[in-house]
Formats: sequence, structure tokens, C-alpha cells
Amino acid sequence: MVEAVETMDGWFSLHDLRKVDWAKWKLASKEEQTKAIEEFKTLLSSWDQVEKDKSGSHCMYHIVGQKADLIFIILRPTMKGLAEVETHLNKTKLAEYLIPAYSHLSVVELSKYAPQKDGVDPETLPEIQARLKPILPKYEHISFYPMNRKREGDDNWFTLEKNKRSKLLYEHSLTGRKYAGKVKQIITGSVGLDKWEWGVTLFAHDALQLKKIVYEMRFDTATSRYGEFGEFFIGNYLANDDLNTLLEIS
Repeated sequence: MVEAVETMDGWFSLHDLRKVDWAKWKLASKEEQTKAIEEFKTLLSSWDQVEKDKSGSHCMYHIVGQKADLIFIILRPTMKGLAEVETHLNKTKLAEYLIPAYSHLSVVELSKYAPQKDGVDPETLPEIQARLKPILPKYEHISFYPMNRKREGDDNWFTLEKNKRSKLLYEHSLTGRKYAGKVKQIITGSVGLDKWEWGVTLFAHDALQLKKIVYEMRFDTATSRYGEFGEFFIGNYLANDDLNTLLEIS
């Protein structure tokens, strides 16, 4: 029987994508628009405080293309915490002008493929806890995409022996290490939580690095033979005060 690998799980994650109902927004009065923006910025400030307290994290990006306008990535210690954030967002005045476009529910995940060193459970190490409960980087650009591992005939990831999967993932990680300092990656697991099995979020200051790392990783066997991918969502960082510029109607 093929051995499953134990996962180390951290904060729960919600990728929440919305479209702006521009037609409806344009019909709102200037007073209504200002009230909606300021109220929403107050909500964002409360998220900032949670992040300062290291009780969760978040980031907001302006999506490029027709798939969505905004993406909110929210990390919280519990599923209940995620639901509260989503509910508070939906109750805002600005949410009346936002149309849900896509969402992905998952949890920050690391796998225990590597053997324990000196009998120490890696999940207890501070550096591992920092990766499981990360403060999301506020880099200039983002790429988010969901993915599965193939289950087709001989190309079935879940029938591979553990040592084979470990070797392929190690080779895959070597490609990623070439982009250290250029691309920050966060993997979230969504098996049993969403349609797709994992979510990959890439952060970069140079948008071309997002293209380069994904392209190069396509040649790794773990991807070329066993990877399936959903939509790619690309965005530019949106600071709290940038909402005024984005939503300003002349």
C-alpha cells in the first residue's frame, strides 16, 4: 500500500476574488462612494492590527485582466476566524458593489518527506512554525493558481511510492531555490476543503520572475508529468490608501 505523507498544517487561508460592479459604482453619489471607501479602509486597518499582533495576516492586490478586480488573501488560526473575516467584509458598504468572482479555501502546508534529525519533530522548530504561520509579503506583484496532482493511468501521483515522490519534489525544489530573493512562495493545501488540491501563491517585485519560475518548473517531472493547473490570477499590490485611486470616478 502506498504510504501517505504526514502534513504540517498552519494558518487557514482564504483567497477571495471580487469584481467591481463599475456600472453600479458609477451611479452611487460621491458621498456614498467616500463613505464606502473609508469604512472599508477601517476594516483593513483592523486586519493590519491583527497582523501586528501576529494573530494572522492578509494582503490585497489589484488583479490584471477580466477574471477579477481584487484579491484578498486572508490567513487566520481557525476556520471560524476566516468565516468572521469574510462575513465582516460582506457586511461593508463597499461589498454592495463587489461581485464574487472566485474563492479558494485551504491551509498553509508543509510535508514531512525529510526524515527527522536527531529525533526532533520538525513541526516544533521555530523556523518551521514561521513558515506555517507566515506574515504575507507585500511584494509588488502576485501570481495565484490552484493545482492538482494527476491521477491518470500510469501518471498517477498517488500511486507513486513515497521515496519516488520525495525525489521528484526535491528536484522540483532545486528549481525554486534558483529564485531565492526574487520570488516568495507559499503553498496551501486544500484536499478535502476545495475542488483543487493545492493553492500556490507567488510574490515578486519583478513580474517577469513570475513567468520565469513557472516556465522553468514546467520542465521538472513533478510538474511536466504529474501537475494539473487551474486559472492563473496575476495582480499588482494595492495598499490601503490606493483604494481611493482605484475607485475614484472622475
